[in-house]
Amino acid sequence: MIEETILLGSVASLMAGLATGAGALPVLFTTKVSDKLLDVMLGFSAGVMLAATSFSLLVPAIDMSGPLVVVLGFILGALILHLVDRFIPHFHPALGREGLPSKLSKAWLFVIAITIHNFPEGLAVGVSFGTGNVSTGLIVAMAIGLQNMPEGLAVALPLLREGYSRRKSLWYSTLTGMVEPVGGLLGVALVSIFHPILPWALAFAAGAMLFVVSDEMIPESHEKGYEREATFGLIAGFVIMMLLDCIFT
Repeated sequence: MIEETILLGSVASLMAGLATGAGALPVLFTTKVSDKLLDVMLGFSAGVMLAATSFSLLVPAIDMSGPLVVVLGFILGALILHLVDRFIPHFHPALGREGLPSKLSKAWLFVIAITIHNFPEGLAVGVSFGTGNVSTGLIVAMAIGLQNMPEGLAVALPLLREGYSRRKSLWYSTLTGMVEPVGGLLGVALVSIFHPILPWALAFAAGAMLFVVSDEMIPESHEKGYEREATFGLIAGFVIMMLLDCIFT
């Protein structure tokens, strides 16, 4: 049973990660993607992640262990992401260069930024399968996959502008999603073998994901003057994910 759960969590996080590459496929045909559309898609992704954090991670964790453990795990997840964000060199369009100094190009620093926040997403998929409810795991995997698609396009377009070919831009964009199966495997293996840490892991993943949404996704979706459109995208993403969670769990 444990082996089946680990396999399911690993495969689901792999599929969610591959959605990053699927979202980048349009770069093979066009580079003309409007900033407004990208901001709406980014807002949609943020909404999906907010709903997944609330209904698929925090609610089950509170049901299992009560609020104290969840609060501590949640804060720990956000704090770890803060430290990673503080010290690993990377680049955000809205915030500029962050972390320690680096000689890497802006495009590669942007790829690193996406990779950093893909890890907790993979972790979230993995630990959600550890609840023993396959439906919950599949819903979280679907949510992460949905939000990864616009993210893949957002990675591929800057690489094209830096002079990379269409195929290389697609390939490197896909690679940024491949950290998710690593996080997924780690998460599902840990909570399957050491089941008592499950509520901690759920809360940790939720805190890390919320940090990413607030620190990166929402500011970037508001950078180019389409704040209202991005906000409605966020609301749409939240509502769709909330409905999926209510229907299938």
